[in-house]
Amino acid sequence: MVITGASSGIGLALARAVPFPAVVVDISRSGPPDDHIEHVKADLSDPSSWGRVRTEMARLVAEHDPERAVFIHAAGTLTPIGFAGEVDFDAYAANVTVNSASGQVLGNAFLEAVHGRTGTFDVVMITSGAASSVYPGWSSYGAGKAALDQWVRNVGSEQRERGGVRVSAIAPGVVATRMQSQIREKTERDFPNVERFHELHDEGRLADPDDAARKIWDTIEEGIDSGAVTDIRNR
Repeated sequence: MVITGASSGIGLALARAVPFPAVVVDISRSGPPDDHIEHVKADLSDPSSWGRVRTEMARLVAEHDPERAVFIHAAGTLTPIGFAGEVDFDAYAANVTVNSASGQVLGNAFLEAVHGRTGTFDVVMITSGAASSVYPGWSSYGAGKAALDQWVRNVGSEQRERGGVRVSAIAPGVVATRMQSQIREKTERDFPNVERFHELHDEGRLADPDDAARKIWDTIEEGIDSGAVTDIRNR
């Protein structure tokens, strides 16, 4: 059971809510606050760290020979929020790398680790409505989620033909995480839709991370067609 970004937010909630006996491993820079969650230190904005994660995935699968294993890519970043061409270059590049590339590469590494094994295996990308909606100020974030959705559609089709791993993307809706606080701190100039997110917060319409995590796990355990992109608010 490997979750990227399980140091906080939806990733941590997912790690705490695993509905079956499992070794739970977080891939992040800082690590989770829970002692029972193992930690592999990696900065996913740095591609040189990805090989180490691949090696760790292969080790875990070989060591535990699991009948059930799940890789969830929950890591993501909104930084920098602002219009393309007006934000910090390095931060923008890191955003593209984390949100678009790291999930694809690590998803591929998990598929490689379980290839040829017998069991029930899932790859789940945590996606967002931003993948298909226009939010000025979120160009790299939205594009990154769209890239993961398309990766899921393609790789899901491949796994239906050969491999048998269920590959899906799940959108949890708007969840009360640190990301939401970052959004509300922005000006309308950098993020013209900021008032909508203030309203969602003020009206108590942000989902609790633990509730969202349980719904995500319910969706996974009920079974999703490989290649499906699902919003839990529609289930």
